[in-house]
Amino acid sequence: MIDFLASQWQFILILFAAGLFAGLIAGMFGIGGGAVIVPLLYFLLTGLDYAETAQHVAVATSLATIIATSTRSVIAHHRHGAVDIRVLRQWAPWIVLGAFGGMFLASLMSGRLLAGLFGVMAILVALQFIFGRGNFRLADDLPTGLPRAGLGGLIGTLSGLMGIGGGTFGIALMTFSGRPIHQAIGTAAGFGVAIGLPGAIMAVFVGAGVDLRPPGSLGYVNLPAFLIISILSVTMAPIGVKLAHKLDGQLLKRLFGMLLVIVAIRMISASIAG
Repeated sequence: MIDFLASQWQFILILFAAGLFAGLIAGMFGIGGGAVIVPLLYFLLTGLDYAETAQHVAVATSLATIIATSTRSVIAHHRHGAVDIRVLRQWAPWIVLGAFGGMFLASLMSGRLLAGLFGVMAILVALQFIFGRGNFRLADDLPTGLPRAGLGGLIGTLSGLMGIGGGTFGIALMTFSGRPIHQAIGTAAGFGVAIGLPGAIMAVFVGAGVDLRPPGSLGYVNLPAFLIISILSVTMAPIGVKLAHKLDGQLLKRLFGMLLVIVAIRMISASIAG
């Protein structure tokens, strides 16, 4: 592993940049940084001749980094009074179950169709954030009972499959249910912890013994990438939080929508290319 890292200094430099940027957007948007980490690791590992396991390692390593980034982000948002702890307690169990299932499914299938469906859905949500009315809502509050269990499980499953934090879906869910954008971002950051931890644990087990993984991998989680990205993203997350609370709410919605479009296009192109 040491020889691998010594010979791949460009790989390490890119990981440093990814960690800084992932932490910044995780703090600003509550999404855990996976939207940046997954495609970046995928193309990096493919270029290093680990194409066979590149997508699985990218997703798993992203989920592992989300644990640290989301934890730091939600703590910072909580200091601004922007985290609804009650929502986290009620939704976390279902999200955790979904994340376990999502990572297990990722070990069995490519996720091509799911990536395409996610991309289409993400673009529709993004268009509402960019062009929608500021007071648009689908409900007066978050769902309860079976709808909560179903939506929580779905958020965990799709996020686990794609290696992203729950903010991508959680922010849309909360704002469409009448919650302020800053509270939605702060609370959805906590969804990332509920997704990253079970997803990474499952990735360690399902990836154990798989051939053609990059050096330093524990299951599908690549430890060098995890350490570099986690340390830097945790450092940058509080800066992203401060920016989020200084920006206008409507502007923040539009910025988040633009980010969703980028993620969606990447997912759709990956789905079409196979």
